[in-house]
Amino acid sequence: MPDERVRDDCIRKILPLSLLYALQYKPLDFHIGSYWHTESSPSNFRAASFCHLCGNWLYPLPFPMVLNVSSTESMMLAAIREAERGIGQTSPNPSVGAVIVRDDQIISRGWHKKAGEPHAEVEAIRGLPSPELSKGATLFVTLEPCSTHGRTPPCVETIIRGKFKRVVIGTLDPNPAHAGKALSILNSAGIETEHGVLEEQCRRLNLAFNKWIVTKMPFVIAKAGMTLDGRLTRPHHEPRWITNEASRHDTHLLRSRVDAILVGGETVRVDDPELTVRGIPGARQPYRIVVTQSGNLPPAARILTDAYKDRTCVFVGRSLRKVLEDLGQKEITSVMIEGGMRTLGEAFDQQLVDQVCFYVAPLLGGGPKLVVGGLGAGSTAESPQLMNVEYRRFGDDLRMTGDVKYAATIA
Repeated sequence: MPDERVRDDCIRKILPLSLLYALQYKPLDFHIGSYWHTESSPSNFRAASFCHLCGNWLYPLPFPMVLNVSSTESMMLAAIREAERGIGQTSPNPSVGAVIVRDDQIISRGWHKKAGEPHAEVEAIRGLPSPELSKGATLFVTLEPCSTHGRTPPCVETIIRGKFKRVVIGTLDPNPAHAGKALSILNSAGIETEHGVLEEQCRRLNLAFNKWIVTKMPFVIAKAGMTLDGRLTRPHHEPRWITNEASRHDTHLLRSRVDAILVGGETVRVDDPELTVRGIPGARQPYRIVVTQSGNLPPAARILTDAYKDRTCVFVGRSLRKVLEDLGQKEITSVMIEGGMRTLGEAFDQQLVDQVCFYVAPLLGGGPKLVVGGLGAGSTAESPQLMNVEYRRFGDDLRMTGDVKYAATIA
Protein backbone atom coordinates (compact mmCIF):
# COMPACT_ATOMS: atom_id res chain seq x y z
CA MET A 1 0.00 0.00 0.00
CA PRO A 2 1.25 3.53 -0.71
CA ASP A 3 2.08 5.94 2.09
CA GLU A 4 -1.27 7.30 3.34
CA ARG A 5 0.08 10.88 3.23
CA VAL A 6 0.98 10.45 -0.44
CA ARG A 7 -2.42 8.93 -1.15
CA ASP A 8 -4.16 11.81 0.63
CA ASP A 9 -2.28 14.26 -1.61
CA CYS A 10 -3.81 12.48 -4.60
CA ILE A 11 -7.41 12.77 -3.44
CA ARG A 12 -9.38 15.70 -4.79
CA LYS A 13 -13.14 15.25 -4.51
CA ILE A 14 -15.76 12.54 -4.30
CA LEU A 15 -18.49 12.45 -6.92
CA PRO A 16 -22.13 12.71 -5.84
CA LEU A 17 -23.71 9.30 -5.47
CA SER A 18 -26.24 10.01 -8.22
CA LEU A 19 -23.42 10.46 -10.73
CA LEU A 20 -21.55 7.42 -9.45
CA TYR A 21 -24.64 5.27 -9.93
CA ALA A 22 -25.15 6.68 -13.41
CA LEU A 23 -21.60 5.74 -14.37
CA GLN A 24 -21.55 2.50 -12.37
CA TYR A 25 -18.44 3.71 -10.57
CA LYS A 26 -17.55 2.87 -7.02
CA PRO A 27 -17.44 5.91 -4.69
CA LEU A 28 -13.67 6.18 -4.54
CA ASP A 29 -11.22 9.01 -4.97
CA PHE A 30 -9.77 11.11 -7.78
CA HIS A 31 -6.29 12.03 -8.93
CA ILE A 32 -5.62 15.67 -8.15
CA GLY A 33 -5.90 18.05 -11.08
CA SER A 34 -7.42 15.67 -13.61
CA TYR A 35 -10.16 13.89 -11.63
CA TRP A 36 -9.10 10.32 -12.14
CA HIS A 37 -11.39 7.61 -10.78
CA THR A 38 -9.49 4.87 -8.99
CA GLU A 39 -10.09 1.26 -8.15
CA SER A 40 -7.88 -1.60 -7.03
CA SER A 41 -8.00 -3.58 -10.28
CA PRO A 42 -9.09 -2.11 -13.63
CA SER A 43 -11.97 -3.66 -15.55
CA ASN A 44 -10.86 -1.97 -18.78
CA PHE A 45 -7.08 -1.96 -19.29
CA ARG A 46 -7.40 0.20 -22.43
CA ALA A 47 -8.84 3.11 -20.43
CA ALA A 48 -6.87 2.63 -17.21
CA SER A 49 -3.45 3.88 -16.18
CA PHE A 50 -1.47 3.18 -13.03
CA CYS A 51 -0.56 6.06 -10.73
CA HIS A 52 2.82 5.47 -9.12
CA LEU A 53 2.24 8.47 -6.88
CA CYS A 54 -0.81 7.12 -5.06
CA GLY A 55 -0.63 3.44 -6.07
CA ASN A 56 -4.03 3.19 -7.71
CA TRP A 57 -5.45 2.42 -11.14
CA LEU A 58 -6.88 5.52 -12.72
CA TYR A 59 -9.67 6.12 -15.23
CA PRO A 60 -9.81 9.47 -17.05
CA LEU A 61 -13.05 11.38 -16.81
CA PRO A 62 -13.18 13.71 -19.85
CA PHE A 63 -15.24 16.47 -18.27
CA PRO A 64 -14.74 19.36 -15.81
CA MET A 65 -15.59 18.43 -12.24
CA VAL A 66 -19.00 19.72 -11.20
CA LEU A 67 -20.92 18.73 -8.10
CA ASN A 68 -24.39 19.72 -9.34
CA VAL A 69 -24.92 17.44 -12.32
CA SER A 70 -28.32 17.35 -13.99
CA SER A 71 -30.02 14.07 -14.81
CA THR A 72 -29.54 14.81 -18.52
CA GLU A 73 -25.80 15.37 -18.04
CA SER A 74 -25.37 12.28 -15.87
CA MET A 75 -26.94 10.13 -18.58
CA MET A 76 -24.70 11.70 -21.21
CA LEU A 77 -21.72 10.98 -18.99
CA ALA A 78 -22.75 7.34 -19.02
CA ALA A 79 -22.84 7.47 -22.83
CA ILE A 80 -19.36 9.04 -22.82
CA ARG A 81 -18.06 6.14 -20.76
CA GLU A 82 -19.47 3.74 -23.34
CA ALA A 83 -17.78 5.69 -26.16
CA GLU A 84 -14.41 5.50 -24.39
CA ARG A 85 -14.51 1.71 -24.71
CA GLY A 86 -14.06 2.03 -28.47
CA ILE A 87 -11.18 4.52 -28.50
CA GLY A 88 -8.42 3.16 -30.72
CA GLN A 89 -10.64 0.47 -32.29
CA THR A 90 -13.12 2.25 -34.57
CA SER A 91 -11.02 4.23 -37.07
CA PRO A 92 -11.82 5.63 -39.55
CA ASN A 93 -15.15 5.86 -37.75
CA PRO A 94 -15.55 7.91 -34.56
CA SER A 95 -15.88 6.44 -31.07
CA VAL A 96 -19.52 6.75 -30.04
CA GLY A 97 -21.50 5.66 -27.00
CA ALA A 98 -25.23 5.48 -26.32
CA VAL A 99 -27.60 4.68 -23.47
CA ILE A 100 -31.36 4.18 -23.48
CA VAL A 101 -33.28 5.65 -20.53
CA ARG A 102 -36.76 4.87 -19.29
CA ASP A 103 -38.26 6.22 -16.06
CA ASP A 104 -34.88 7.82 -15.22
CA GLN A 105 -33.15 4.43 -15.37
CA ILE A 106 -30.61 3.22 -17.93
CA ILE A 107 -32.08 0.06 -19.45
CA SER A 108 -29.50 -0.55 -22.20
CA ARG A 109 -26.04 0.58 -23.26
CA GLY A 110 -24.08 0.39 -26.50
CA TRP A 111 -20.82 1.46 -28.09
CA HIS A 112 -19.40 1.33 -31.59
CA LYS A 113 -16.79 -1.44 -31.68
CA LYS A 114 -15.35 -1.36 -35.19
CA ALA A 115 -15.88 0.26 -38.60
CA GLY A 116 -18.45 -1.77 -40.51
CA GLU A 117 -20.11 -3.08 -37.36
CA PRO A 118 -23.33 -1.68 -35.83
CA HIS A 119 -23.18 1.84 -34.48
CA ALA A 120 -23.65 2.63 -30.80
CA GLU A 121 -27.35 3.48 -31.12
CA VAL A 122 -28.09 0.16 -32.84
CA GLU A 123 -26.04 -1.76 -30.26
CA ALA A 124 -28.03 -0.13 -27.45
CA ILE A 125 -31.36 -0.91 -29.15
CA ARG A 126 -30.34 -4.52 -29.72
CA GLY A 127 -29.37 -4.78 -26.06
CA LEU A 128 -32.85 -3.95 -24.79
CA PRO A 129 -34.49 -6.70 -22.71
CA SER A 130 -37.48 -6.36 -25.05
CA PRO A 131 -37.66 -4.46 -28.37
CA GLU A 132 -40.93 -2.79 -27.29
CA LEU A 133 -39.12 -0.90 -24.52
CA SER A 134 -37.72 1.61 -27.02
CA LYS A 135 -41.22 3.04 -27.56
CA GLY A 136 -41.48 6.26 -25.57
CA ALA A 137 -37.92 5.98 -24.23
CA THR A 138 -35.08 8.51 -24.46
CA LEU A 139 -31.88 7.79 -26.37
CA PHE A 140 -28.67 9.53 -25.28
CA VAL A 141 -25.84 9.42 -27.82
CA THR A 142 -22.49 11.23 -27.81
CA LEU A 143 -22.49 12.03 -31.56
CA GLU A 144 -25.29 12.92 -33.95
CA PRO A 145 -26.72 9.71 -35.47
CA CYS A 146 -25.78 9.06 -39.07
CA SER A 147 -28.37 10.01 -41.66
CA THR A 148 -26.79 8.54 -44.80
CA HIS A 149 -25.90 5.03 -45.94
CA GLY A 150 -22.20 4.22 -45.45
CA ARG A 151 -20.73 0.94 -44.25
CA THR A 152 -24.04 0.46 -42.39
CA PRO A 153 -27.62 1.73 -42.92
CA PRO A 154 -28.57 5.15 -41.47
CA CYS A 155 -29.09 5.01 -37.71
CA VAL A 156 -31.93 7.54 -37.88
CA GLU A 157 -34.08 4.92 -39.63
CA THR A 158 -33.56 2.43 -36.79
CA ILE A 159 -34.32 5.13 -34.20
CA ILE A 160 -37.55 6.09 -35.97
CA ARG A 161 -38.65 2.45 -36.16
CA GLY A 162 -37.99 2.19 -32.42
CA LYS A 163 -40.56 4.96 -31.77
CA PHE A 164 -38.38 6.81 -29.31
CA LYS A 165 -39.93 9.84 -27.65
CA ARG A 166 -36.70 11.84 -27.38
CA VAL A 167 -33.10 11.78 -28.60
CA VAL A 168 -30.39 13.70 -26.72
CA ILE A 169 -27.16 14.32 -28.66
CA GLY A 170 -23.81 15.37 -27.26
CA THR A 171 -22.31 16.98 -30.37
CA LEU A 172 -23.36 17.38 -33.98
CA ASP A 173 -21.63 15.62 -36.86
CA PRO A 174 -18.45 17.62 -37.63
CA ASN A 175 -18.93 17.06 -41.36
CA PRO A 176 -20.64 20.26 -42.60
CA ALA A 177 -22.46 18.23 -45.24
CA HIS A 178 -24.21 16.19 -42.56
CA ALA A 179 -24.34 18.41 -39.45
CA GLY A 180 -27.88 18.80 -38.17
CA LYS A 181 -29.53 16.57 -40.78
CA ALA A 182 -30.39 13.84 -38.27
CA LEU A 183 -32.18 16.38 -36.08
CA SER A 184 -34.36 17.48 -38.98
CA ILE A 185 -35.20 13.90 -39.94
CA LEU A 186 -36.02 12.90 -36.36
CA ASN A 187 -38.10 16.02 -35.74
CA SER A 188 -40.05 15.38 -38.94
CA ALA A 189 -40.83 11.91 -37.59
CA GLY A 190 -42.25 13.42 -34.39
CA ILE A 191 -39.24 12.66 -32.18
CA GLU A 192 -38.06 15.38 -29.80
CA THR A 193 -34.36 16.24 -30.03
CA GLU A 194 -31.84 18.09 -27.89
CA HIS A 195 -28.17 18.65 -28.69
CA GLY A 196 -25.13 20.28 -27.11
CA VAL A 197 -25.25 18.35 -23.82
CA LEU A 198 -21.64 18.13 -22.57
CA GLU A 199 -20.72 19.14 -26.10
CA GLU A 200 -17.03 19.85 -25.56
CA GLN A 201 -16.47 16.58 -23.72
CA CYS A 202 -18.21 14.64 -26.48
CA ARG A 203 -16.30 16.54 -29.16
CA ARG A 204 -12.94 15.74 -27.60
CA LEU A 205 -13.68 12.02 -27.76
CA ASN A 206 -12.96 12.20 -31.50
CA LEU A 207 -10.36 14.90 -32.19
CA ALA A 208 -8.78 12.82 -34.95
CA PHE A 209 -12.04 12.00 -36.71
CA ASN A 210 -13.25 15.60 -36.39
CA LYS A 211 -10.20 16.87 -38.29
CA TRP A 212 -9.93 14.08 -40.83
CA ILE A 213 -13.59 14.02 -41.91
CA VAL A 214 -13.35 17.71 -42.88
CA THR A 215 -9.76 18.05 -44.19
CA LYS A 216 -8.79 14.46 -45.08
CA MET A 217 -5.58 15.15 -43.14
CA PRO A 218 -4.74 13.01 -40.11
CA PHE A 219 -4.64 14.43 -36.60
CA VAL A 220 -0.94 14.63 -35.68
CA ILE A 221 0.52 14.11 -32.20
CA ALA A 222 4.15 15.01 -31.54
CA LYS A 223 5.47 12.62 -28.90
CA ALA A 224 8.92 12.54 -27.31
CA GLY A 225 10.70 11.36 -24.19
CA MET A 226 13.39 13.83 -23.19
CA THR A 227 15.78 15.03 -20.54
CA LEU A 228 15.12 18.17 -18.55
CA ASP A 229 17.28 20.17 -20.97
CA GLY A 230 15.39 18.89 -24.02
CA ARG A 231 17.70 16.14 -25.25
CA LEU A 232 16.44 13.00 -26.98
CA THR A 233 19.14 10.41 -26.51
CA ARG A 234 21.67 8.97 -24.10
CA PRO A 235 25.19 7.93 -25.12
CA HIS A 236 25.24 4.93 -27.49
CA HIS A 237 26.79 2.58 -24.91
CA GLU A 238 23.89 3.14 -22.48
CA PRO A 239 20.27 1.89 -22.63
CA ARG A 240 18.30 4.15 -24.97
CA TRP A 241 15.47 4.77 -22.53
CA ILE A 242 15.40 8.20 -20.91
CA THR A 243 12.00 7.96 -19.25
CA ASN A 244 10.91 5.39 -16.68
CA GLU A 245 8.82 2.25 -17.08
CA ALA A 246 5.55 3.94 -16.08
CA SER A 247 6.02 6.63 -18.74
CA ARG A 248 6.79 4.00 -21.35
CA HIS A 249 3.65 2.05 -20.44
CA ASP A 250 1.65 5.24 -20.92
CA THR A 251 3.28 5.62 -24.33
CA HIS A 252 1.98 2.19 -25.30
CA LEU A 253 -1.52 3.25 -24.23
CA LEU A 254 -1.17 6.28 -26.49
CA ARG A 255 0.12 4.14 -29.36
CA SER A 256 -2.90 1.86 -28.99
CA ARG A 257 -5.18 4.81 -29.73
CA VAL A 258 -3.60 6.06 -32.97
CA ASP A 259 -3.70 4.66 -36.50
CA ALA A 260 -0.01 5.12 -37.28
CA ILE A 261 3.39 5.91 -35.77
CA LEU A 262 5.82 7.94 -37.88
CA VAL A 263 9.58 8.33 -37.60
CA GLY A 264 12.42 9.54 -39.76
CA GLY A 265 14.94 7.24 -41.41
CA GLU A 266 17.70 8.26 -39.00
CA THR A 267 15.65 6.98 -36.06
CA VAL A 268 15.41 3.58 -37.75
CA ARG A 269 19.14 3.50 -38.53
CA VAL A 270 20.28 4.54 -35.04
CA ASP A 271 17.65 3.11 -32.67
CA ASP A 272 16.14 0.18 -34.62
CA PRO A 273 12.78 0.72 -32.86
CA GLU A 274 9.88 -1.72 -32.85
CA LEU A 275 7.15 0.96 -32.85
CA THR A 276 4.58 -1.58 -31.65
CA VAL A 277 2.01 -1.65 -28.86
CA ARG A 278 3.10 -3.89 -26.01
CA GLY A 279 1.46 -4.70 -22.70
CA ILE A 280 -2.03 -3.54 -23.72
CA PRO A 281 -4.40 -6.53 -24.06
CA GLY A 282 -6.51 -6.47 -27.22
CA ALA A 283 -4.74 -3.48 -28.72
CA ARG A 284 -4.70 -2.98 -32.46
CA GLN A 285 -1.18 -2.59 -33.89
CA PRO A 286 -0.71 0.77 -35.64
CA TYR A 287 0.94 1.21 -39.01
CA ARG A 288 4.66 2.10 -38.88
CA ILE A 289 5.54 4.96 -41.23
CA VAL A 290 9.14 5.82 -42.15
CA VAL A 291 9.99 9.06 -43.96
CA THR A 292 13.47 8.97 -45.49
CA GLN A 293 15.19 11.11 -48.08
CA SER A 294 17.90 8.59 -48.96
CA GLY A 295 15.92 5.35 -48.74
CA ASN A 296 18.95 3.85 -47.01
CA LEU A 297 17.47 1.66 -44.27
CA PRO A 298 19.08 -1.41 -42.65
CA PRO A 299 17.59 -4.53 -44.31
CA ALA A 300 17.51 -6.24 -40.90
CA ALA A 301 15.64 -3.41 -39.18
CA ARG A 302 12.94 -4.76 -36.91
CA ILE A 303 10.12 -2.80 -38.54
CA LEU A 304 11.07 -4.45 -41.86
CA THR A 305 11.43 -8.03 -40.59
CA ASP A 306 9.14 -8.60 -37.58
CA ALA A 307 5.65 -10.11 -37.43
CA TYR A 308 4.08 -6.74 -38.32
CA LYS A 309 6.29 -5.95 -41.31
CA ASP A 310 3.20 -5.80 -43.54
CA ARG A 311 2.10 -2.77 -41.51
CA THR A 312 5.29 -0.84 -42.31
CA CYS A 313 5.22 1.81 -45.03
CA VAL A 314 8.38 3.59 -46.25
CA PHE A 315 8.15 6.94 -48.07
CA VAL A 316 11.30 7.99 -49.94
CA GLY A 317 12.04 11.57 -50.98
CA ARG A 318 8.63 12.94 -49.95
CA SER A 319 7.87 15.97 -47.82
CA LEU A 320 6.15 15.29 -44.52
CA ARG A 321 3.06 17.18 -45.64
CA LYS A 322 2.73 15.05 -48.78
CA VAL A 323 3.15 11.89 -46.73
CA LEU A 324 0.38 12.94 -44.34
CA GLU A 325 -1.89 13.86 -47.24
CA ASP A 326 -1.33 10.40 -48.71
CA LEU A 327 -2.05 8.72 -45.37
CA GLY A 328 -5.25 10.72 -45.03
CA GLN A 329 -6.43 9.47 -48.41
CA LYS A 330 -5.83 5.94 -47.11
CA GLU A 331 -8.20 6.62 -44.17
CA ILE A 332 -5.42 7.04 -41.62
CA THR A 333 -7.05 9.52 -39.25
CA SER A 334 -4.33 9.88 -36.59
CA VAL A 335 -0.53 9.81 -36.68
CA MET A 336 1.91 10.01 -33.79
CA ILE A 337 5.35 11.34 -34.72
CA GLU A 338 7.98 9.84 -32.42
CA GLY A 339 11.07 11.47 -33.86
CA GLY A 340 13.66 12.23 -34.61
CA MET A 341 14.81 15.78 -34.24
CA ARG A 342 14.62 16.69 -37.94
CA THR A 343 11.25 15.04 -38.48
CA LEU A 344 9.68 16.80 -35.51
CA GLY A 345 11.29 20.06 -36.63
CA GLU A 346 9.74 19.78 -40.09
CA ALA A 347 6.37 18.94 -38.55
CA PHE A 348 6.35 22.11 -36.45
CA ASP A 349 7.85 24.31 -39.21
CA GLN A 350 5.04 23.21 -41.55
CA GLN A 351 2.38 23.60 -38.82
CA LEU A 352 1.37 19.96 -39.09
CA VAL A 353 1.24 19.13 -35.37
CA ASP A 354 -2.14 19.29 -33.63
CA GLN A 355 -1.20 18.03 -30.18
CA VAL A 356 1.95 17.57 -28.10
CA CYS A 357 2.72 14.77 -25.65
CA PHE A 358 6.16 15.19 -24.07
CA TYR A 359 7.56 13.05 -21.26
CA VAL A 360 10.30 14.80 -19.27
CA ALA A 361 12.74 12.85 -17.09
CA PRO A 362 14.69 14.55 -14.26
CA LEU A 363 18.01 14.22 -16.11
CA LEU A 364 20.40 16.67 -17.74
CA GLY A 365 21.78 15.16 -20.91
CA GLY A 366 23.57 17.85 -22.90
CA GLY A 367 24.78 17.13 -26.40
CA PRO A 368 23.46 18.04 -29.84
CA LYS A 369 20.31 15.88 -30.09
CA LEU A 370 17.45 18.26 -29.33
CA VAL A 371 13.82 17.22 -29.35
CA VAL A 372 12.75 19.63 -32.10
CA GLY A 373 15.06 20.77 -34.87
CA GLY A 374 14.08 22.56 -38.05
CA LEU A 375 14.09 26.27 -38.75
CA GLY A 376 12.24 27.19 -35.58
CA ALA A 377 10.13 30.26 -34.85
CA GLY A 378 11.36 33.68 -35.87
CA SER A 379 10.46 35.14 -32.48
CA THR A 380 8.78 34.22 -29.22
CA ALA A 381 5.57 35.83 -30.46
CA GLU A 382 5.65 33.52 -33.49
CA SER A 383 6.24 30.38 -31.45
CA PRO A 384 3.53 27.71 -31.35
CA GLN A 385 1.65 27.76 -28.05
CA LEU A 386 0.00 24.94 -26.13
CA MET A 387 -3.64 25.25 -25.13
CA ASN A 388 -5.61 23.05 -22.71
CA VAL A 389 -2.32 22.06 -21.10
CA GLU A 390 -2.34 19.13 -18.69
CA TYR A 391 0.47 17.77 -16.50
CA ARG A 392 0.73 14.33 -15.01
CA ARG A 393 3.42 12.61 -12.97
CA PHE A 394 4.74 9.12 -13.63
CA GLY A 395 7.03 8.57 -10.68
CA ASP A 396 9.75 11.19 -11.15
CA ASP A 397 8.81 11.79 -14.81
CA LEU A 398 6.40 14.50 -15.89
CA ARG A 399 4.08 14.25 -18.90
CA MET A 400 2.89 17.45 -20.53
CA THR A 401 0.11 17.40 -23.12
CA GLY A 402 -1.63 20.22 -24.94
CA ASP A 403 -3.30 21.32 -28.15
CA VAL A 404 -1.05 23.31 -30.50
CA LYS A 405 -2.04 26.83 -31.50
CA TYR A 406 -0.01 28.56 -34.21
CA ALA A 407 0.49 32.32 -34.24
CA ALA A 408 -0.38 32.58 -37.95
CA THR A 409 -1.19 30.10 -40.67
CA ILE A 410 1.55 29.61 -43.25
CA ALA A 411 0.73 30.07 -46.93
